[in-house]
Amino acid sequence: MNEAEEFDELRPLLFSIAYRLLGSVTEAEDAVQETWLRWQTSSTRPASAKSFLSAVVTRISIDVLRSGRVRREAYVGPWFPEPLLTDPYEDPERAAELADSLSMAALLLLERLSPAERAVFVLREVFGFSFREIASAVGRSEAACRQLATQARRHMDDGRPRFAADRRERAELAERFFEAFRAGDVDGLTELLAGDVQMVSDNGGKAPRFGRGVFGAGNVARVLTSLILPFVRIGGVVQPCEVNGQPGAVFRDRDGKVINTWTLDVLDGRIQAIRTVINPDKLAHMGPVADAWSVIRQTKQARRSAGPETGITVG
Repeated sequence: MNEAEEFDELRPLLFSIAYRLLGSVTEAEDAVQETWLRWQTSSTRPASAKSFLSAVVTRISIDVLRSGRVRREAYVGPWFPEPLLTDPYEDPERAAELADSLSMAALLLLERLSPAERAVFVLREVFGFSFREIASAVGRSEAACRQLATQARRHMDDGRPRFAADRRERAELAERFFEAFRAGDVDGLTELLAGDVQMVSDNGGKAPRFGRGVFGAGNVARVLTSLILPFVRIGGVVQPCEVNGQPGAVFRDRDGKVINTWTLDVLDGRIQAIRTVINPDKLAHMGPVADAWSVIRQTKQARRSAGPETGITVG
């Protein structure tokens, strides 16, 4: 196997590590490309290409995380990871860890960790690297990495729900949710939503959003049902699918361009949160992006022509 073939075989793993560290498809792809350039110019052939390349992509990602802290702090509104429809890396022995670490909720918890804690947690808990390999990747001693792993695990466990829904339960609840959504069934939606459910969007100041969010089952159900019928009338399409390994959907305009994505957080048999990514910069990797402002205007016009407003506006 030559150098290029060896790298291509490991590319899915490298991307998956970088994405979990950065929460960005674009930045993860850039980190993998930079890793390839360093691999090409390396004068030595390591004993383990997997360990060597994983360490390189981790160090690059840590540098990106540190340099992007100020940018993240200045971000307009809530920040969510870039949506990922398919994780290119598969490992049957670590399928549960890989799926859990990909969710929006888990990636948002990772945001609370320092770059070093985040790297150690991802490499150890998600991908099962040895502490010797991790120490080489993050430039710390094995003892220090063990301590970082303990700290990171404690922070992650403190933020996780105690009883998470299994995959089948999530899928069944999501199917019922989207059936009620398409039918404009307020009562059906309300039944599936937690009483304190929240619907929050990441627009980065570049697209419409529902003020600071919509909160409470009744409010969220009414907003959803006020949108779906006029959205369908203007040719909009709701495409249920997994987003970041969780139930969700991609919304497209009549030309098939991406408007936004949804992810559904499911716990205790109810939907606890609907997270919307509508920032066009975070959707570009999925294909052509729609003009969300134009879609909202068309939807409002269709809604006005069909009947009275609900009183909830997009800001």
